[in-house]
Amino acid sequence: MDYRTAGVDVEAGRAFVERIRSSVDSTRRPEVLGGLGGFGGLCRLPQGLRKPLLVSGTDGVGTKLELAQAHGRHHSVGIDLVAMCVNDVITSGAQPLFFLDYIATGKLSPEAMAEVVEGIADGCRQSGCALLGGETAEMPGFYGPGRYDLAGFCVAVVEEDELIDPSRVQAGDRIVAVASSGVHSNGFSLVRRILELNGVGPDTQLAPDGPAVLDALLQPTRLYSALVQALLAARVELHGMAHITGGGLPENLPRALPAHLHGRIDAASWERPALFSWLQQKGEVPEDDLWNTFNLGVGFCLVLPEAAVPAALQVCHSQGHQAWLLGSVEAGAAPSAPLAGLPY
Repeated sequence: MDYRTAGVDVEAGRAFVERIRSSVDSTRRPEVLGGLGGFGGLCRLPQGLRKPLLVSGTDGVGTKLELAQAHGRHHSVGIDLVAMCVNDVITSGAQPLFFLDYIATGKLSPEAMAEVVEGIADGCRQSGCALLGGETAEMPGFYGPGRYDLAGFCVAVVEEDELIDPSRVQAGDRIVAVASSGVHSNGFSLVRRILELNGVGPDTQLAPDGPAVLDALLQPTRLYSALVQALLAARVELHGMAHITGGGLPENLPRALPAHLHGRIDAASWERPALFSWLQQKGEVPEDDLWNTFNLGVGFCLVLPEAAVPAALQVCHSQGHQAWLLGSVEAGAAPSAPLAGLPY
């Protein structure tokens, strides 16, 4: 017996590391020291910071992985992994510095794993952070053939006196919505059940002349790091930001607000993307569950003074994002029935 007979191919692992080296190198920042292959990644803090705070976040892609792996869509879930972490840490106004990934699989598939890492590197480049290192674990008998799991970890930095947190938010502030690219990476246990019950295949379309359902569902999560950096560079006054993930607007918008305030959104301010209407119809999903599971087309929210709204919208549009006035911040705790008038 040897390690390969037991199911772990060390030589294939080494070849895989060499294959992804150029993707990792393409994300390098000036602060990074050393290269791929050490026991730990090294990164300096950017120069010129007075009182830097490190902001960290970790996440995965959830059961979207099951759908992506079943249909051979590996690059997009790499972007998803970065987005789920980066989109969280930037809500503090922080600049992403570096990212680490963890990939666990039953048997190393160099082609699929390389696509995943290339997707991770793509997400890091879009976010301006370095892919500082990672771990690929071959675990035969633990994961089924062709199956893998992903976890990510991001570190960002912000000046202490520039930190954006709920304490800045005031009654009368406005809420600007920035569009999502679809379902993103949440609610896929429900999504997969709807697909199963409706016999959805690769050629099933949202509408007669529309895209394939699977193509719409497997769009990678939109990254908002460059947008936030552009807003800060333009000196748009930001009081709060929210990444709309699992739990939708009802759960995530309040995380950007102090306890004594709540947001009131206008559900007529945007047209719900067809994908969410399709999921609701095919799954007979109650309206409350839809709001509490999916982002419904809102991927990120900005909370800011009314006077700053035009500038914020201009920056969003110049960065290629659809954005609109979603609602406002009001005094008092949110009522017990959030969908009655949509206050959160």
